[in-house]
Amino acid sequence: MAIEILAILVSLGLLMFVAYRGFPVILFAPIFTLLAVILSGLPLLPSYTETFMTNAANYVKSFFPVFLLGAVFGKVMEMTGAAASIAQSIVRALGSKRAILAVVLACAILTYGGVSLFVVAFAVYPFAAAIFREANVPKRLIPGTIALGAFTFSMDALPGSPQIQNIIPTQYFGTDAYAAPVVGIIGGIMVFLGGMFWLERRRRQAEAAGEGYGEGHINEPEINREQRYPNIWLAVLPLVLVLVSNYLLSRGFLNVAAWYDPEMLKKNFNIANVKNVASTWALVIALTIGILSALLINFKPVQTKLASGLTAAAMGALLAIFNTASEVGFGNVVKTLPGFKAIQGWILGASNHPLVSEALAVNVLAGITGSASGGMSIALEVMGKQYLQLAQAAGISPELLHRIAAMASGGMDTLPHNGAVITLLAITGLTHRQSYKDIFAITVLKTLTVFILAFAVSLF
Repeated sequence: MAIEILAILVSLGLLMFVAYRGFPVILFAPIFTLLAVILSGLPLLPSYTETFMTNAANYVKSFFPVFLLGAVFGKVMEMTGAAASIAQSIVRALGSKRAILAVVLACAILTYGGVSLFVVAFAVYPFAAAIFREANVPKRLIPGTIALGAFTFSMDALPGSPQIQNIIPTQYFGTDAYAAPVVGIIGGIMVFLGGMFWLERRRRQAEAAGEGYGEGHINEPEINREQRYPNIWLAVLPLVLVLVSNYLLSRGFLNVAAWYDPEMLKKNFNIANVKNVASTWALVIALTIGILSALLINFKPVQTKLASGLTAAAMGALLAIFNTASEVGFGNVVKTLPGFKAIQGWILGASNHPLVSEALAVNVLAGITGSASGGMSIALEVMGKQYLQLAQAAGISPELLHRIAAMASGGMDTLPHNGAVITLLAITGLTHRQSYKDIFAITVLKTLTVFILAFAVSLF
């Protein structure tokens, strides 16, 4: 059994290493999958074509519309100047004395409104750099500040977030994006307050040491003061429409689950439970409404660059989903290997409570793969049914499983090899050595919050 477990650990370690070094996961995930298969003594080609590729394709089929429309919505918000308008307005309203809070709120509003995390980083960074420079706050704190606003509570804790990390659990638990709102809000507040405490403490330490914004930085943005952005109320409108329409289509009187006859769906489309797909349907419609409204508020400056912008968004969506799908395929092959039963038994046996065990599984796999959505998809694909059965036996709502899984995915995923972390540091012109300490602190805080919530809920 030792060699079977070692086969999995070696393959996971190699995948983590190449991702950290910047090599494409799309290429190396199947390579290391097959390495694990060979070391485990299982058939090579069937494992690749019938397990890896089938599960990767199923993931693309389930979530590609969300990836694509989310990328397009974010790009349109960027091209119309709406994202910049929101960021600029918040920064101006709070002023340089509250530089960190202003950047966190700007990122959180954009993320919660459905703008992709990468677009948020691009949109907010110029204003973050300007206000940090004005307040003489070290530039090295910008990545941690953006991470707190975009990669944590607004991404997966607050109910209704349209980010993919909050949508994936709906496929496994029959829930919607608003699952367990009270637990999500409490967790979001804990992460926000803890993160602000850490960042403000770091700012005060730098101030006491006489450290300012710093000199000789690269990728310093130049904000065009003459550029005119849409009115703030118009800029916010697409975000509001996405959130409102998603709610009405998920839980309101326009509930998309009631649009079609259940028997017809089961007979013609093999949909046994419409709740498992209704959240995706609702979000697809909501994002479409958001895209159209964003174009309408400021279409003129977009006309000349619409084709190139949509192409860039589509390419970004393809890269993101195929990276994640490759990780999901990897995970589904791993679950068939003899050594995985021992690992699965360890994770399930780590706690008698399904919420705690689920939080552990999602956190570990998200950290190993460097992907919140990838790690969570692997964990739920492999053990989601078991967690649901255990939760039902213990009288625990599937909504709690949803919220804990979503929040756990945004915990240890931000290890150094995470794509969003690498991109964020590249955008700001900083290095892991300069800024990763604060990102890691936010990561640890988020992870601890998830386990605190899981343990607290398990007491009732």
